[in-house]
Amino acid sequence: MKKKTALKVTALIFGILFLVVIGVGLYIFNDIRTTANQMYEPLGDRQGSSPIRENEIQEGEPISILLAGVDHTPGREEDVVGRSDSIIVMTLNPAERSTKMLSIPRDTRVDIVGRGTTEKINHAHAYGGAEMLINTIEEAFNIPIDHYAGINMEGFTRLIDAFNGVEVYNDLSFTMDGSQFPEGTIALNGEEALKYTRMRYDDPRGDAGRANRQRDVIEALMNEAASLSSITKAGDILDVLGSTVRTDLALGDMWSYQSDYIDALDQVEQIEVNYTGQTIDGLWYAIVSEEEKARVRDEMRSHLDL
Repeated sequence: MKKKTALKVTALIFGILFLVVIGVGLYIFNDIRTTANQMYEPLGDRQGSSPIRENEIQEGEPISILLAGVDHTPGREEDVVGRSDSIIVMTLNPAERSTKMLSIPRDTRVDIVGRGTTEKINHAHAYGGAEMLINTIEEAFNIPIDHYAGINMEGFTRLIDAFNGVEVYNDLSFTMDGSQFPEGTIALNGEEALKYTRMRYDDPRGDAGRANRQRDVIEALMNEAASLSSITKAGDILDVLGSTVRTDLALGDMWSYQSDYIDALDQVEQIEVNYTGQTIDGLWYAIVSEEEKARVRDEMRSHLDL
C-alpha cells in the first residue's frame, strides 16, 4: 500500500480515539469527556504496559496498540462479546518517526489462552473479550500488547452515516446481500459500506481484495474526517464513538499520546503474516509456521526497541 494511503488508514484508526477529541475539543469539551468515559474499558488485571515487558514504558518510548474490529453477527452463542473480524497490532516508534502495522489473519490456528483449546484466533475475543485476545496474541507471537482499541463493526456503519456516506472507486462489479456494486466511482451509505468491505468469496483475490476495499473505505472516511465540515457533525460522531468504541486509553492518555506519538505516523509500514491453508476436522485454518512467527516477532520487537 502506498505510504499516503497507509498514513490515512493509520490516522483514521488512531483517530477513532482522538481525531475528534483534538479537532473540536475547544468547542464541546464536556461532550468529549463524556464520550471518552463511555469508551473507556480497563483490561482486567492488566494495568499500564504489557506484563511480558521487562520494564515499564517511559515517556516517548515505543508502544504497541491492538486494533480490533469486532463482529457481532446475530445467531452465534459466543457473539454476546463478538468475534474479532480484523486484528492489527500497531507499533509506534516516535524516535524513528515510524509505525508498523501487523495484520494477523483472523483464521490463524492458535492455542486460546485461558480456554485450553486450539482454534481460530478470532474466537478468543468472543470467549473472553479483549483481554483473552491480547493474552492469546502475546502467547502465540511473543509481541507485547500495551493498549487496546476495538470497534463494533456494525457501529462502523453508523460512523459512516454520521459523515453522510463516502465515495470510493470500485474495480470489481459484484452483488452482496442484495446490494449491487458496479465498477467505477460509487457512493456508499453505512450499510452499503459494510457489505462492500465484507465481500471476499466472489473476489478472485480473496482476503486481499477484501482488505483493499476496507482500506479504500477507511481512506474515504479519513478524507471526510479531515474536512472542516466534519466539525458540524461532531455531536453525531461522538455519539457513535461512545456506543461502538472500547479502549483502555483514558482521555488523559489520548491527549498525551497524541502529542508524544503523532510523529510516528510519518512512515507507515504494513507487515503481513505468511501462512498456508489447511482444513482440520472440516474447518479451514491459516497455519503460521514457527519460523514465520519468529520473523514477525523479531521485526515487531525490534521496532519496540526490545
